Amino acid sequence: MSVRPALAVYLLASAAGLFFSGYSTSDFVQHLDRQTHSIHCSFIPGLAAADASGASGCHAALMSPYSSVLRSVVWGGIPTTLAGMAVFTFLIYRAVRLILEDKQTDRERVRLLLLATLLPVFTSVVYAGIALTQLDELCKLCLGIYGSSFTAFGAAFMLLQQAAPADEPAEGLLLPAVGQLAGFVLTPLAIYVALVPDFSKYIGACGELEKPEDPSSVMVPIGGNTVGKPAIEVLDPLCPACSAFEERLKTSGLDKQLVRKAVLFPLDNACNWMVSTAVHPGACTMSEAVLCAGDKADAVLAWSFEHAEEVRAASTNDADAAKKMVTGAFPELSSCVGSAKARQRLNSSLRWAVANQLPVLTPQLYVNGQKLCDEDTDLGMDWALSRLLASQAAKGAR
Repeated sequence: MSVRPALAVYLLASAAGLFFSGYSTSDFVQHLDRQTHSIHCSFIPGLAAADASGASGCHAALMSPYSSVLRSVVWGGIPTTLAGMAVFTFLIYRAVRLILEDKQTDRERVRLLLLATLLPVFTSVVYAGIALTQLDELCKLCLGIYGSSFTAFGAAFMLLQQAAPADEPAEGLLLPAVGQLAGFVLTPLAIYVALVPDFSKYIGACGELEKPEDPSSVMVPIGGNTVGKPAIEVLDPLCPACSAFEERLKTSGLDKQLVRKAVLFPLDNACNWMVSTAVHPGACTMSEAVLCAGDKADAVLAWSFEHAEEVRAASTNDADAAKKMVTGAFPELSSCVGSAKARQRLNSSLRWAVANQLPVLTPQLYVNGQKLCDEDTDLGMDWALSRLLASQAAKGAR
């Protein structure tokens, strides 16, 4: 039995989509041990070095709020690429059935194949838009999924052009196909939810602040909330992980339940004696800018996160670059940034971290003095933070 060229292309494209979405899902699943892992990012997985730095578009996509759903229900959420795997498997199944049943020219069945392919095409358009407008990054594995989806759609369209009307109208095809698709998608999702580890034992078990008081007034109010649980966020204004954490926190809506104050902890040896190198060059200056900003601290911090990459790059060769850039954007800070008062306040901020024996790490979040585990600040944040808040609310009600 010969296979029409268009259907062969359809099968190959669907198999490629299954491969790319499967590879992305495997990266996600590795993080279920709550540890840091390298992210694979290549059109041909295995030919490019895995990324553990967070610099690739694939890392940005995986750690973004859009890589999974139901994050407050399941640790890390359910990866969207798992559903992608299920859909591509369904497409392969339907195409193989056309071959086995010798229905490659049956217009009604081919039309169903085309309609089914609209699902990954639509999803690809939505996620490509998110990548371009929200993440400013393109994941190569995601591009592989997008390309596979459109290729499969094009092949199905060509196959439909070649199809002939059936001798008898095919009735009752749509509902069974929808039922099959639901089965293909829901079964692996249910299995995934059932197998996700239970990390409840870590809620509230990762430490507390020994000296949460702020005698030197080093904490900067951020977020704008005046009602909620008091929270202290230890951050570096040029830290990519801090910026990503801020984005996840806002997207989750959990920031509305917190009254946050920031403690500046720049990973830059220009001011921080706890690091031997400038992990984030210019971070000391940007921290001073946030401390100097007063009621504009949120705006300065947002600007710093947005321009972090260019500030770090410029500060590598020019020690004054960060000050020039931030005072160019906020001229009113010119007299404060670099002043003895600002430096002293930043030094007090670092000493606050020492007094509380904090690890040299950003970001860190303490809610009512209790620490959100470092392992839960990325994929598991929604799940862990919502439970930490619920736990504290339950204790307060007793």
